[in-house]
Amino acid sequence: MRGGRAGARERGRYPWWLEPAAAGGALLLRALGATWRVDRSGLVAFDAAIARGRRCIFALWHARLLPLVWTHRGRGVVVLVSRHRDGQLITRIIERLGYGASRGSSTRGGEEGAMEMLHRAEEGRLLAITPDGPRGPAGRLKPGLVYLASRSGLPIVPVASASRRCWTLRSWDRFRVPFPFTRVVVAYGDPIDVPPGLDGAALESWRGRVERTLEAHTQAVRARAREAE
Repeated sequence: MRGGRAGARERGRYPWWLEPAAAGGALLLRALGATWRVDRSGLVAFDAAIARGRRCIFALWHARLLPLVWTHRGRGVVVLVSRHRDGQLITRIIERLGYGASRGSSTRGGEEGAMEMLHRAEEGRLLAITPDGPRGPAGRLKPGLVYLASRSGLPIVPVASASRRCWTLRSWDRFRVPFPFTRVVVAYGDPIDVPPGLDGAALESWRGRVERTLEAHTQAVRARAREAE
């Protein structure tokens, strides 16, 4: 009886439509993703290392996350999700696809989710961050990613997706949704080992370095997919 009352209180914290919307969103992505012709050749080598226990922090631009949510489902990857209102819905959707969620942002600081992500790293979990989220500027890497890598000792692995044909939404990041049945390319870049204990000017220097590397990798994947502007 006590558990039932606790469950009712928990459900009462969120709007009634949240769970049906999350179920619908997860179902829609499963249906759309099943039609994509995904080129996974750029994932094979590092995925083998992950299967042997390698851990990392995946870094990807927010605009390109949808195909990656599909290709990496069911692995228990912990994703840093915004504390904004829409973060509740995103959390519920990705949990239905086999992800964990840590609520915060890619701004430096334990109060914004970094400490929980550090705890997840200590548990041996794979982590993922969209370092230009949740509201941009698009393609501008915030320092929280580098801070987390420096404190956790985990390498940053750039990951990107691109498709020949897609819808481009009128959002802050021009979010991309590949058409059904189109070819989608997904690939990892080389792991980036960040020195421990970074702060101040050194943290900013590495922030810029990682930003340039992630952008260069994304452009290479775009070229491979022959993605239009």
